[in-house]
Amino acid sequence: MSILEANAISFGTSLGLVLGYHFYLRFKLRNNPAYTIQAINAQAREIWVESVMTSHDRDVLAVQTLRNSTMAATFLASTAILLIIGVLNLMQKNDGIGSMLDLVQKEHLAMSAHIWGFKLLPLLVVFFSAFFCFTLAIRMYNHVGYLINASNGKAFGPTPSFVAQLLNRSGHYYSLGMRAYYLSVPLVFWLFGPLYLIVASIGLVIVLYHVDRAPDVAVSPQAGSRSVYVAKDPITLVPRKGTGTEGLAAS
Repeated sequence: MSILEANAISFGTSLGLVLGYHFYLRFKLRNNPAYTIQAINAQAREIWVESVMTSHDRDVLAVQTLRNSTMAATFLASTAILLIIGVLNLMQKNDGIGSMLDLVQKEHLAMSAHIWGFKLLPLLVVFFSAFFCFTLAIRMYNHVGYLINASNGKAFGPTPSFVAQLLNRSGHYYSLGMRAYYLSVPLVFWLFGPLYLIVASIGLVIVLYHVDRAPDVAVSPQAGSRSVYVAKDPITLVPRKGTGTEGLAAS
């Protein structure tokens, strides 16, 4: 088996593992809308928006919370740009990292420039995806910052449901950006060999399985509500219409 075939098979296997895990999440969300922590956060954001817009003494709280989210997304978007520059530099020069790769991968000497670019291109795509996801999250956070304080009781003012959908979209973009960062870990290990890519992908799926799962959900005595039990302290989350939690399997 040639080096190119081994790398192609390992990449396809790792891609199948990651896609299979996300299809599994989507299947679980159909049976239990509160299966992932992203779905729980989407419901919590909608309740938070309604609480802020119906109260007249939480304007400063809303601004500070959105500012913290915007600062975090800005930092991660800037980091993605630095990582993109680093990957582009590796595409031009691979002599510096060659000696390190030789210690792990004996076939590095036989690796052509085409295979090297084939390995770095997915990493570049992942970091570009992370950058655009975080910038879109910043854009939506800015919109929410204006709309959440624009409700003045008029007929044409923004409703809490509309603002909550925008905020959930921001959180969805943020989660996609973080997911892109997670996917970069197996791609970095791929530089050391095809086997490392498969092992890192299996480890990533195991980590994501524990990260994405929400706490245990039990049916609340109240009709149409769910309770999330964390350290024996129930927090009731009332399901809302139009939250868009069904599409958060990949976040």
